[in-house]
Amino acid sequence: MVDAVVVGSGPNGLAAAVLLARAGLEVEVFEAADDVGGGCRTAELTLPGYHHDICAGGHPMALASPFFRAFDLATHGVELLTPEISYGHPLDGGVAAVAWRDLDRTVEDLGAEGSAWRRLFAPLVRQWEAVVDLAMSDLRHLPRDPIAAARFGRRLLEQASPLWNARFSGEAAAALFTGVSAHAIMPPRRFSAAGVAVLLGTLAHAGGWPIPRGGSQAIVDALTADLRRHGGRIHTGHRVDTLDAFADVRAVLLDTAPTELLRIGRVPSAYRKRLERYRFGGAACKVDFALSGPVPWQARELAAAGTVHVVGTRAEAMAVERTVAAGRHAERPYVLVIQPGVVDPSRAPGGNQTLYTYAHVPNGSGRDVSAQIIAQLERFAPGFRDLIQAQHVRPAARMPAHNANYVGGDIAAGAMTLAQTVLRPTPRWNPYATPLPGVYLCSAATPPGPGVHGMCGMHAATRVLRERFGISTDPAVLLGATVRSAA
Repeated sequence: MVDAVVVGSGPNGLAAAVLLARAGLEVEVFEAADDVGGGCRTAELTLPGYHHDICAGGHPMALASPFFRAFDLATHGVELLTPEISYGHPLDGGVAAVAWRDLDRTVEDLGAEGSAWRRLFAPLVRQWEAVVDLAMSDLRHLPRDPIAAARFGRRLLEQASPLWNARFSGEAAAALFTGVSAHAIMPPRRFSAAGVAVLLGTLAHAGGWPIPRGGSQAIVDALTADLRRHGGRIHTGHRVDTLDAFADVRAVLLDTAPTELLRIGRVPSAYRKRLERYRFGGAACKVDFALSGPVPWQARELAAAGTVHVVGTRAEAMAVERTVAAGRHAERPYVLVIQPGVVDPSRAPGGNQTLYTYAHVPNGSGRDVSAQIIAQLERFAPGFRDLIQAQHVRPAARMPAHNANYVGGDIAAGAMTLAQTVLRPTPRWNPYATPLPGVYLCSAATPPGPGVHGMCGMHAATRVLRERFGISTDPAVLLGATVRSAA
């Protein structure tokens, strides 16, 4: 007898399964791929002994997410290694702006622009837990801390309005902020992009942007082990083609894109039409490199940065993201770079390095843009090309082959427009429940959206426990841990 089934084993699906199993339910997980993890996996993609993160590589939410704070990754054997520099942003001329984990040091390095950076982030860093609770909520309830919400909202409105350039007098701080906003794969002045930048920028100084020792797979392995300890079962290589197979199961949670629900479920026509209006956004072409040494950045401080946003000035970033949003490839794309070797030498043998990169491209693009990525890196790190021993390319059109949720290569599992961020996947008070009895969505296509935080799964599982099983226990109690500070 099975009480609940989870379809899909990404971090959200596993988070939901863990909570259901800890509540005493019989839980089974079905995964179409041969291994678990969705976008949170690690593999030898280039050469033997070089361990690359397949999609998620940096983890700002691993320390901050309410789910992971309660789950406590450290007690489950996950070692989170936090670079001194959360992220950096090179500019032409051999200079760079960097966001140190230490806010004071960042302010000092930014010089004349430092005071503006402090005014932007210091109040949020002091209230980082309230900021995270707001951003990682189901986006359907009033904030528990109205003051923190007001401070967050005021900064979001500023950076999504014509006032966005008023705060910074120079190029360095503006570029530093814009590089983070582009994580949304949207033009940086959009509300959702500004929200991403304010949240991730706050976390950069509250606890940093950690990298798991050994790779992102460590997070998945910890969740999987906990699920099995509590009686849960996982079936890999099992593609679900119809929900009829679970007709006798009281709850089915789908860690899938809305397109999968339409494929496998007999959805009422009105709800089907709303799901068919769900849109996917800009995409990523992922290129992993095996290097014979560290990236030779002209701005030497970038050698200590876990993440680097490679695009140039704020104006360049704006132009690039507008080009991608219009369905065209940028000649000089936005490139996100993660350097795991900064804190984790185990990723490559003999002092060599792995390098994680992706470039923003239009949805569905089949183009290999590795040449453009290399050119961008050569622009700010001359000699980079000479270090390449091997590379692995996954164009956007091939992303769904390893994660069906990434439709067209959209690693956010849905366009991050304002409406589709707040109301994803459809405008319903309970965005996780579907019209099908006992069937729920728990993927990044539900609030609070993309990222390795487990919160979509936690919110969905909490509703399943209450609505289908009459269990109202606080998730933190089920996880059996006291929420700890990220600092």
